Amino acid sequence: MAATRKDAFTPNMVETMKEFKETKSIDRTTLVSVLEESFRNVIAKIFGSDENFDVIVNPDKGDLEIYRNRVVVADGEVQDENKEIALSEARKIEADYEVGEDVSEPIEFAKFGRRAILNLRQTLSSKVLELEHDTLYNKYKDRVGQVISGEVYQVWKREVLLVDEENNELILPKSEQIPSDQYRKGETVRAVIARVDNENNNPKIILSRTSPMFLERLLEAEVPEVNDGLISIKGIARMPGERAKIAVESYDERIDPVGACVGVRGSRVHGIVRELCNENIDVINYTSNTKLFIQRALSPAKVSSINIDEESKKAEVYLQPEEVSLAIGRGGLNIKLASMLTGYTIDVYRELDENDTEEDIYLDEFSDEIDQWVIDAIKSLGLDTAKQVLNAPREMLIEKADLEEETVDGVLKILKAEFEQ
Repeated sequence: MAATRKDAFTPNMVETMKEFKETKSIDRTTLVSVLEESFRNVIAKIFGSDENFDVIVNPDKGDLEIYRNRVVVADGEVQDENKEIALSEARKIEADYEVGEDVSEPIEFAKFGRRAILNLRQTLSSKVLELEHDTLYNKYKDRVGQVISGEVYQVWKREVLLVDEENNELILPKSEQIPSDQYRKGETVRAVIARVDNENNNPKIILSRTSPMFLERLLEAEVPEVNDGLISIKGIARMPGERAKIAVESYDERIDPVGACVGVRGSRVHGIVRELCNENIDVINYTSNTKLFIQRALSPAKVSSINIDEESKKAEVYLQPEEVSLAIGRGGLNIKLASMLTGYTIDVYRELDENDTEEDIYLDEFSDEIDQWVIDAIKSLGLDTAKQVLNAPREMLIEKADLEEETVDGVLKILKAEFEQ
């Protein structure tokens, strides 16, 4: 029975090495190095050191040879049995050995026993895993910003696991998914490689479908002029799945950058819109003229005038009353994207009527009707008088002053009543 147990744990080195070479598809040098290092680790655990061992790996034949080298010493003077051998023992191997000579004898790894074999398997597995991690990291570390296709393997609440053509795992976190995306196992998904984490030599390939980089790569694929460098993408602002604004510039005056990106009847941008779950895409001409750039970014609204504060990166935009809602957009989307694209905090105001000579009133004078903390919140926006507040968009008061809708409506009602009297 004991012999049977021992045989059950005797490794078939030929098969093990052939399988390792075939399944891991690694080069000969790496194969030899990994196998030799694995055997040496086990030998070191058994004998305390592997310095006096020769490990010769032959991956072509699928076998290996292990030799232990010891120095012959006089009988009774052996201090380290791993590195020294008594003269009488040496002469059992070869009769003419003398003290001081080196003895090299072959070692059969299978005779080391069950524990050694288990150690070898664990060490090999660890080395193989480390090698796979290194290979994966090296494959993807320089591909950040590229679009990749992966097959959905598993859908979880916080992330989706995809696999590439070599079954490497790719992670698409919930935060990098377009809100209306739906994923089913087995379907193909496109995304951009956002980053490659490699904490504790455990690489994780993180993908994104919400990154402006993804939209930029899709444009490069659909618009030859962008891919060829004739048109430059100067900026992208996205609210994933809802709307995006793209600023483009042409280096060839004969090319209309907006027209080239949109295509005839939207033919070029249509595929991108579909890929991004019907995300509306506005393409505008870039300009270094800040006022004009902000004006274009607020399209389709028509701007009357703009005041710029370069130092604080703020812009006060004045519009006719009927244009204010267009500038702000549904849910404040248009003004948010314009701010993201231009890098300026944009505040929009209704243009004052030049014929309105009615006297204005400071907000502090309404402290008997409006709570002081509400007045202070509104004044923090730079609005000090009643008319300034009435000319400011309701949505801006709610969002930027961080006030409830009912509170803002109550303030506006009080202020309007003052001028209606």
